[in-house]
Amino acid sequence: MFAANRFFACATLVGFALGSLFFAQRASSRSPQVPVTDVPAYHAQSPQGTLPSTMSPEEFADPVVKNAYAAAAKVRKALYQQPCFCHCDRSQGHESLLDCFASKHGSGCGTCMLETLYTFEQTRKGKTPAQIRAGIERGEWKTIDLKKYQSPLSVK
Repeated sequence: MFAANRFFACATLVGFALGSLFFAQRASSRSPQVPVTDVPAYHAQSPQGTLPSTMSPEEFADPVVKNAYAAAAKVRKALYQQPCFCHCDRSQGHESLLDCFASKHGSGCGTCMLETLYTFEQTRKGKTPAQIRAGIERGEWKTIDLKKYQSPLSVK
């Protein structure tokens, strides 16, 4: 009786192991259900009405935050057409990157600041909002060096 129980237990374990391998293989070979690119909210067209003002840079002590808000004020039209990959469209109801700087949200979010400084730099290079958006979607904003924004920025 002991040998039969032992055989049954081993056969059960082997069966579970083989079943697990089979199901794991099937699960890994399926195509993903979640879209590869999940682009947050943005406006595809230029603004038709007046845009919200950004908060004053002087309200912040940190030089990088000040520079991000100063840059945001200079490129509001471009920011209006940019997504924000901190996904504040979901958590805060933002409709574009501009909304982050019309509130204090941008001051505490590295993603918002990097994307805004990227937009500022690309605008200075003559890129269109659509070209900038494509760069943001590719993650190019992650290459911004914040060290150069530690001192006051000339944003004329």
